[in-house]
Amino acid sequence: MKSGLHFLLAAKRCEIAELQQLTLTATLVDASAGLVHELQRERGMSNLYLASAGQRFGAERLAQVANTGAAQSALCAHFDRLDTEAARLGHGARLFARIAYVLHGLAALPALRQQVASGAWTPTRSSAAYTRLIAGLLAVIFEAADTASDPAISRLLVGLFNFMQSKEFAGQERATGSALFASGQVDGAGQQRLLYLIDSQERALEVFAQFAHPDAVALWQRCDVPSTQAALERMRRILCTAGERGPLNPELSQRWFDICTDRMNAMKAVEDHLSADLRALCELRRDNLEHELSALDGIHSHVAGTPDEAVSLSYFDEPQDATPAAPSYPLGSHLDRSVLDLVQAQAKRLQAMSAELDTTRASLNERKLVERAKGLLMAQRQISEAEAHKTLRQLAMNQNRRLVDVAESVLALADLPQTER
Repeated sequence: MKSGLHFLLAAKRCEIAELQQLTLTATLVDASAGLVHELQRERGMSNLYLASAGQRFGAERLAQVANTGAAQSALCAHFDRLDTEAARLGHGARLFARIAYVLHGLAALPALRQQVASGAWTPTRSSAAYTRLIAGLLAVIFEAADTASDPAISRLLVGLFNFMQSKEFAGQERATGSALFASGQVDGAGQQRLLYLIDSQERALEVFAQFAHPDAVALWQRCDVPSTQAALERMRRILCTAGERGPLNPELSQRWFDICTDRMNAMKAVEDHLSADLRALCELRRDNLEHELSALDGIHSHVAGTPDEAVSLSYFDEPQDATPAAPSYPLGSHLDRSVLDLVQAQAKRLQAMSAELDTTRASLNERKLVERAKGLLMAQRQISEAEAHKTLRQLAMNQNRRLVDVAESVLALADLPQTER
């Protein structure tokens, strides 16, 4: 008959296997972030090229396409190294489905570039296509954050995901503003989208600050250079306060792109720091678990063959300490006491981890609800994402409720039969 210690050893091996997979995911996150950064830059240059009717940024866009291609090759190499035996992964189905979606988008990327090169697509359509592909890459990172079983790693991933989300909103702002400046005039829809993107950046940064380590938050505060932020605010005012169809100086498109790029490069430096912290934490957790497993193997070798008649009642004793000292491999009932303490400590640790994970994942679940509610409003009312978000925010303010609570109400109302509404 297999003993309790046998299953405790199995539990440790499962934790180590999960961390080994998460370490691979951490390298995948890093490679995904690299491709996202290059695609964000290509999107902005494509908007400048299209809005200027192909008169500006042609050579720069082609050079950027080459940079994006190198980052794409690096990510695909990581995909090839993944173990695609889905049965071995608790979240394999969802992760691999997201990767499959990204690969379809990458396969269609040359056709998108051809539409840009020929001027067949508008800046809005081109930007939306790049944004869809980037969203797919970010979803891979979201999947890692949503399935990490270690609370500290999960918190770091939630912070990293929200920081990357803020950077993506900043990239969309760069692309939108670039098209407006290069076209030489303002339009109301563009202004509304800029306001939505600015607000979204700040909200994502607030979640990042909530979950990230204080050192990472301090690093971002140092990288967010005041002079760059002040210059960006001045350019934002030009775009957001001009009247409908008001003229813009196309020569400012380069200035706008450069300012936004400086800020996004600073964000990439923080992003790289967060990714490095993630890899280091995964490796540290794995090393600690392997050390614990080695210690348990030592206990197991002493337990084998030990009579258990004298220790059968030790299960019902009150535990002396939830965190037992390092085992000294005693014999008899003392050995059973040590093993029981280890089992109880493991159970309490897993319970505490589960509670902390529930708290951490609440942020991700709230985001899912808000995104679903926005999608529902967009489909029902035929409105843009910015307008759907504005509607939810207005409802939240009018009702003095949290945004996520309003989102839940919107989704619940949609599920009711027509006669009950």
